[in-house]
Amino acid sequence: MKKKLQKKILNALLSVLLKLALAGGIFFVVTFVIYFFNLDMKATSMLEPFLEKWYDKLERKQYI
Repeated sequence: MKKKLQKKILNALLSVLLKLALAGGIFFVVTFVIYFFNLDMKATSMLEPFLEKWYDKLERKQYI
């Protein structure tokens, strides 16, 4: 009985570790693709006109 319980626990632990390793590998691949193709700066350059328009409308307090 005790060995069956230990085997179940070991199988559950290995299953969790396998899922964590798989999730980590997928996360690494996604971040590597973003880095390799410079997608973060491409997305920023597409958003820049909208952000500039929004920031230009803000009122500012100018102290000299």
